[in-house]
Amino acid sequence: MEKEREQIRVELQRPPRSPRFVLQEGEMLLNMGPQHPSTHGVLHLFLVTDGEIVRRAIPDIGYLHRCFEKHAESLTYEKVVPYTDRIDYLASMNQNFGYVLAVEKLMGLEIPERVEYIRIIMAELNRIASHLVAIGTYGLDIGAFTPFLWAFRDRERILDLLEWVSGGRLLYNYIWVGGVARDLPPGFVEKALEFLDYFEPKIQDLNNLLSFNKIFIERTARVGILPPEKAINCGATGPVLRGSGIQWDLRKDDPYSLYPRFDFRVPVGTGEHGPIGSAWDRYMVRVWEMEESVKILRQALTSLPPGDVKAAIPRRVRPPKGEVYVRTESPRGELGFYLISDGSDTPY
Repeated sequence: MEKEREQIRVELQRPPRSPRFVLQEGEMLLNMGPQHPSTHGVLHLFLVTDGEIVRRAIPDIGYLHRCFEKHAESLTYEKVVPYTDRIDYLASMNQNFGYVLAVEKLMGLEIPERVEYIRIIMAELNRIASHLVAIGTYGLDIGAFTPFLWAFRDRERILDLLEWVSGGRLLYNYIWVGGVARDLPPGFVEKALEFLDYFEPKIQDLNNLLSFNKIFIERTARVGILPPEKAINCGATGPVLRGSGIQWDLRKDDPYSLYPRFDFRVPVGTGEHGPIGSAWDRYMVRVWEMEESVKILRQALTSLPPGDVKAAIPRRVRPPKGEVYVRTESPRGELGFYLISDGSDTPY
């Protein structure tokens, strides 16, 4: 037994084998990552490079696997909601939103109109906050420090609003099955509109400083080209797919909640400064999407109806036997939940 344990220890300590590569003249195999386990969003890539050109890339995934689905099997449907916060903690409202839509569809619930509006307001605020992280850190990665500070300054204002509503800055547990945890606090609509008035000019400031900066364009407009057909074949979604010029957004193309009521466009990459599907296109799609989220928020906030913030649901949620798949447009792309119910109060 002790010998077997020692063998297990040896196996655990043995470094993972790198995939075999046949390198051409001038090529180099580069291990990119993984970083320290406490680092957020760790990823390990095997890169075959030729100077600054990446010829091949093989991802080594699994560093963030936390058994979410297995945990959910031992929880009631309502108790799964806080776990969805952790799927993408930069856009937790959107993860809550997608999950509860799946449960509600399985149950055949009719949701109060006010709830639908509040959910969309929370989701779009969180979308802007998520995009600000992407934009700010991208600028930082290529040497632009000021846009990073600006992006996080404005993101803090959004997090203040979300904290005011939910009590949390990143993990909200706010959108519940059948409704939301609590109604909007008095004065929230006015504060949110005040933020939009402040934020819209800041997007233009960001464009002036970074988006149309000659150095930024030179570093991004001909880098990381993902042609439209390859984006589709690779299964890309969200800003990555739209950055390649494909106009596909689930809020428009497979609408859910009350998104069909709102007037907004779906921005796509234009290839304005080089081949379509470049790093610049993907960056600009996020900038333009923030502008569209502002439009949606103005419409939702100014037409927010009165009413209840919870539907009439049983004390114990037990969806009938069946299965359902619901997908939503999260800030980073398509988010889908496939639920199977055996008639009990826990997912199958």
